[in-house]
Amino acid sequence: MKKRLASLILLCSWLYLPQLVCAEEIIMTRSSLAFPEAMLALQESISAHGYTVSRVQRVDIGLTGMGYKTDKYRVVFAGKIEEIRELTDKAPQLTAYLPPKISIFAEGEQTILVTINPQVYADIAGDAVDPIIFTHWESDLRSIFSDVNMAR
Repeated sequence: MKKRLASLILLCSWLYLPQLVCAEEIIMTRSSLAFPEAMLALQESISAHGYTVSRVQRVDIGLTGMGYKTDKYRVVFAGKIEEIRELTDKAPQLTAYLPPKISIFAEGEQTILVTINPQVYADIAGDAVDPIIFTHWESDLRSIFSDVNMAR
């Protein structure tokens, strides 16, 4: 009985934390930081993990053209150039998906980050690539998202 109660309390406390969320195909988190601070924390953590931000694309221009009212929506492209080259050489079918992308957008006073779980890339690559690289990317992305959540 005590074991069940402890498990229930642990589960409930976990459910109420605004932490990392993961479905099989996505990794997502909600940060209490405002958009500019979350964007800065994201880029700093990406660099700290040894990745390079190759591009930040504004998405909000197209959204406002369709009637949405937001000026805080970006897609951050980041990766390690040698890994990307190796992957696209071994598995050209991954070219359209690389480098990995993180969507970051404001929702009220909070900021949401979402990305594809790199394990999806492993499924696309098949046997052409050692899947350990995607496991490493997943671990790094979870750590990066956690860093954004911990930033103040």
